[in-house]
Amino acid sequence: MPRKLLLPYKSVFPPFRAPSGLHDAVAMNAARSGYRVFSANSTAACTELAKRITERLGAELGKSVVYQETNGETRVEIKESVRGQDIFIIQTIPRDVNTAVMELLIMAYALKTSCARNIIGVIPYFPYSKQSKMRKRGSIVCKLLASMLAKAGLTHIITMDLHQKEIQGFFSFPVDNLRASPFLIQYIQEEIPDYRNAVIVAKSPDAAKRAQSYAERLRLGLAVIHGEAQCTEQDMDDGRHSPPMVKNATVHPGLELPLMMAKEKPPITVVGDVGGRIAIIVDDIIDDVESFVAAAEILKERGAYKIFVMATHGLLSADAPRLIEESSIDEVVVTNTVPHEVQKLQCPKIKTVDISLILSEAIRRIHNGESMAYLFRNITVDD
Repeated sequence: MPRKLLLPYKSVFPPFRAPSGLHDAVAMNAARSGYRVFSANSTAACTELAKRITERLGAELGKSVVYQETNGETRVEIKESVRGQDIFIIQTIPRDVNTAVMELLIMAYALKTSCARNIIGVIPYFPYSKQSKMRKRGSIVCKLLASMLAKAGLTHIITMDLHQKEIQGFFSFPVDNLRASPFLIQYIQEEIPDYRNAVIVAKSPDAAKRAQSYAERLRLGLAVIHGEAQCTEQDMDDGRHSPPMVKNATVHPGLELPLMMAKEKPPITVVGDVGGRIAIIVDDIIDDVESFVAAAEILKERGAYKIFVMATHGLLSADAPRLIEESSIDEVVVTNTVPHEVQKLQCPKIKTVDISLILSEAIRRIHNGESMAYLFRNITVDD
């Protein structure tokens, strides 16, 4: 029986040809799967840091409009596609903190509903960080803000020198708490000629660990100011005094608690030798400067001949520029995590250190999935 020849199979369907423009669309989608950087505030003072960061990244600032309507409401409009991209929102906190928070929340939610892949908040100074502990019948506002940011759509936060490191535990997503100390230490080494004759000063025992970290890396001595004059906050009572004591309260006959002694600080003292030295006071925030001015006066009385103040966040509220100008402080050095150009015009003693380098590098590493360990090299736990 003769065998049948097997002819090659011929499809009845025409060969597939990509429609015109499909290859271009695929290439465009591949290009769009990168990242964009937006500024959540449209004022010139607040966008300055965002422009510095984008210049270092070689990118352009994302197109958006943020403004306040006549009725006081905040409106945010995203002017370009963000679908499938990593979006970084840079928000510096000006004097109007609550408006800045709403701008950040609304922009994050707008990007979330526009199908952004990841939304990373770059918040160099995290607002409400001082309200991270219970005060009598108050609330932990920092925890509330962390929950609001997560609900709005943020998936990651880059910040710098949180007031309390435990704040990272308030978030349900990753938080990178960068440090400004390498930049401030570099300023000390390069801008203070006789820094080897300096001593690092903690203006209160609470700041002693941070001061020790600076002193060890600079190979300098350490001094701590301790005493009643350093107590400037009137609301330092924590949950141990909540609810407050009630006079003539009825006590159960079988319940006898030991008598609690009221806290009393000793007279002001300086632990350490500052005579004939340059005193460098270090802290994370300089807001109301009365405690810094009082510390400078004490150091002058103890023989310090030059006084510097180093802080990451220069909030410089109220009459801070005038008080600094009239005080014994020779120079106040802060970073540009918070806009303070107006204060610098009022007080020439205020100097600024740029930290856009580390923020731009953090953005690049997060987008590329690289390790952040390099940015924390030589950083101690107490810094």
